[in-house]
Amino acid sequence: MNLGYACINTALSENKITTNRTMRRKTFDAKGIDYVSDLALANVKDLKTYVQWNNEMKIKLFRLSSQIFPWSDEYFVNHLKDYDEISELMLEIGKIAKDAGQRLTMHPGPYNCLASPTQKVVDKTVRELNFHSEQFNMMGYDPSPHNKINIHVGGAYGDKETTLKRFCKNFHLLNEDTKKRLVVENDDSPNEYSVKDLVKGVHLELGIPITFDYFHHKFNTGGLTEKEALIAAASTWPEGVTQCCHYSESRRKEKLDESIRPQAHSDLIYEKIQTYGLEPDIVIEAKLKEQAIFKRVL
Repeated sequence: MNLGYACINTALSENKITTNRTMRRKTFDAKGIDYVSDLALANVKDLKTYVQWNNEMKIKLFRLSSQIFPWSDEYFVNHLKDYDEISELMLEIGKIAKDAGQRLTMHPGPYNCLASPTQKVVDKTVRELNFHSEQFNMMGYDPSPHNKINIHVGGAYGDKETTLKRFCKNFHLLNEDTKKRLVVENDDSPNEYSVKDLVKGVHLELGIPITFDYFHHKFNTGGLTEKEALIAAASTWPEGVTQCCHYSESRRKEKLDESIRPQAHSDLIYEKIQTYGLEPDIVIEAKLKEQAIFKRVL
């Protein structure tokens, strides 16, 4: 079982090493694509440092930030003035990770919604997801859910069944590489989608894998036990690709503060992760990032 973390490394951030340099819309409009290129190049250079650090610390799973290329839906990446250097670095990063057996994944933000009834939102989502996939292409990866692009179906819009059908229809707007990398994750609200919902409404329709989120399942079981849901999600992953899960715990319980939202994530993790005989890769979604891996309960 490999454990990983998401996007930010707290140790490296203390030295201002980050892959999240971005800007406000006002700044983008004022400084334009050349400033985007400056930020993207700096982010990619630091991404190389992140991947090398992970290798040194024997971390085999890492979720990339979605902010490596700021305002990425506003331009073509090969139009950046530093594109040649960026593309060389991205290919090098991919090789470093592959040679060390480090799995890289992505989780675009919640504004990406293939199931939206608004075509403008769908069009923007398609562009964003395709660009996330292009970043893996730049790293030299073959399209596969091994390098998963993880999204949620999104809201139910008052009708889960119709929304799931719309998700499946709009899935076909994606390019072929993106389709092969896309996975869906269960939600933490009974008004949205459980593992059971996703198996029936997405996997059986499209064949794409399901990311099991342990913490979300506590709030939205769909009538399945944790073991049943984990195994059901595992069955959706193709042969030869290790199942990937997400794990977090309650910040309310950690801080002993009932005013904290029940779904809020804790700083660290305190319980032994139950895998019921399976060997999934697990992204730890704790506030203290990589520290939670080293301070976990074994």
